[in-house]
Amino acid sequence: MGGNLLWHLLLAICSMYPFNACKPCPVWCFVELPGTSCQRCKSRMARVFVYGTLKKGQPNYQHMLNGTHGIAKFQGRGRTVEKYPLVIAGKYNIPFLLNIPGTGHHVTGEIYSVDDQMLQFLDEFEGCPDMYQRTPVRLEVVEWEDKSSAPEERPAVNSIMECFVYSTTTYQPAWINLPYYDNYDSLGNHGLHYVLRESRD
Repeated sequence: MGGNLLWHLLLAICSMYPFNACKPCPVWCFVELPGTSCQRCKSRMARVFVYGTLKKGQPNYQHMLNGTHGIAKFQGRGRTVEKYPLVIAGKYNIPFLLNIPGTGHHVTGEIYSVDDQMLQFLDEFEGCPDMYQRTPVRLEVVEWEDKSSAPEERPAVNSIMECFVYSTTTYQPAWINLPYYDNYDSLGNHGLHYVLRESRD
């Protein structure tokens, strides 16, 4: 009896909030609620494509590991289906993916599954929507390491998926003339080492 009451309570609370993929659910649903097709309960995680300082081995990767920000689970690597200009710009040598599809290179990066809390942190960290904008991007899977799902549910290499990416339309016009990269590395041959926030004037 108590279990049934709990399910009905969870259903009632979920039904009070229209589904919005950009806003967190008022209830943490760790299992799918029986007898419902509640998309909120099935959509706890979102996929994010990172191409810059949040990648493994890059200056801000520690934020992806910090559990106080939420959950970020590495799933694999991919590259953009369309070409984009990836530039390093500004006095702090920040990587920017300019939202100009069809120009530049197929950009390589990492795919993460993140919860609502981490997604909100990333929005704030990336200065979204002023500095970057979070938009969908189509990716070709290069490598898939996440073995948590059933084999038939894992994307095949070279398959296409959609993830969020932090690109920008609010760039300075001169950035279009900067060199374009297909794979960011803060310590690359370009010599434009990223300046951490705590080291900026």
